[in-house]
Amino acid sequence: MSDRDGTNDGTEFDDDFDTGLLEEELRQAAAVLDPLPPALLQSAVDAYALHDLDARVAELTFDSLVDAIPVRGATDAPRMLTFTAGEVTLDVEVTAQGLIGQVLPPRPARIELLGGPHPTAALIADDMGRFTADTAPSGPFALRLRTGDDVVVTEWLRA
Repeated sequence: MSDRDGTNDGTEFDDDFDTGLLEEELRQAAAVLDPLPPALLQSAVDAYALHDLDARVAELTFDSLVDAIPVRGATDAPRMLTFTAGEVTLDVEVTAQGLIGQVLPPRPARIELLGGPHPTAALIADDMGRFTADTAPSGPFALRLRTGDDVVVTEWLRA
């Protein structure tokens, strides 16, 4: 700003000052001095992939870890999950060997198994809505269901 006598008090930027160049130099310095961990970058990319304005969030309505009555003598019982979004229900059984699930009402669908920094696995539901995955999720996971123009994403859970 200019003082009353017309001198510059140093708070204005020089017209020749390139803020874009300064920003780029600061980005490069941060990349060298404090690099972004690859797992964090992948998690951010995966989280952004969930940003789908048309997607409905399927609410967890049943989890056998919380809602089921324990059975005496049962060891390594599968985890049963039920998600609901409007008229769509997704039943999933999680075992050490993988996933088994069904979309209700039955219909063909494409299901994506989302798992944090791990790559997304694509699964195909048959005409009866059934699908399987050969690997069990490890860590946080969610499912994204696509049937035609309808997109439903489940809540994130820990395996």
